[in-house]
Amino acid sequence: MVAVQLRNVSLDYPIYVLEAARLRGNLLHRLTFGKLGERRPERRVVRALLDISLTLEAGDRLGIIGLNGAGKTTLLQMIAGVLEPTLGMRRVEGRISTLYNIGLGFDPEVSGYDNIRLRGLFMGLTPREIDAIVPAIEDFTELGEFLTLPIRTYSAGMQVRLAFAIATSVMPEILIMDEWLGAGDALFMAKSKERMDEIVAASSMLLLASHSESLIKDNCDKAILLDRGRILEHGDVESVYRAYGRVMARAG
Repeated sequence: MVAVQLRNVSLDYPIYVLEAARLRGNLLHRLTFGKLGERRPERRVVRALLDISLTLEAGDRLGIIGLNGAGKTTLLQMIAGVLEPTLGMRRVEGRISTLYNIGLGFDPEVSGYDNIRLRGLFMGLTPREIDAIVPAIEDFTELGEFLTLPIRTYSAGMQVRLAFAIATSVMPEILIMDEWLGAGDALFMAKSKERMDEIVAASSMLLLASHSESLIKDNCDKAILLDRGRILEHGDVESVYRAYGRVMARAG
């Protein structure tokens, strides 16, 4: 079964006053012989998501749109389990694959093969499952003997190739994307687009956050509009984009 259910979810980020302010307070405390200053760092809270309710089932293709800072990436990370909701209920059933920050977590001092194994474990694969995907990654990256070398010796384009090949090596049930992935030079870009099209088609559910209207319309059948952490509109893609146009007009 593949499903995502959020019920009245809110998420808070705690923030603290700057260290410089604390140091000024301590200095003031000393200069006034303890009468002023030396306050503890003040804890404040920013509510990044507010009262989000959403139900998705197998076959859904959801576009997530909104201005910068609306909460799109935070929502994706919360659904993926990277962030825990402060309030409300989150339930996700199905194998998740997240395609954002695909190079995050690489160890530059070990080989490409070792990084494949490390990232595979991070993705929840067993050693046997990792061994099974290595040949396909070798073929897709076309890196050859470079896979035996530390990735600090790779060019930026070679690192992107490896990261992309690993991230897309397993077909997910729930695919979560923050913008569309492209990788490397023109030839490899064409190759990576074919891979992305295959993965999107094979996934049971897609959640795609993007500023590209054409990308959302080409790949999604429904959408939500986020505004300052709230769902402002939820429905078919065309109606949500009309609401987005009104938001942009007010912001401009």
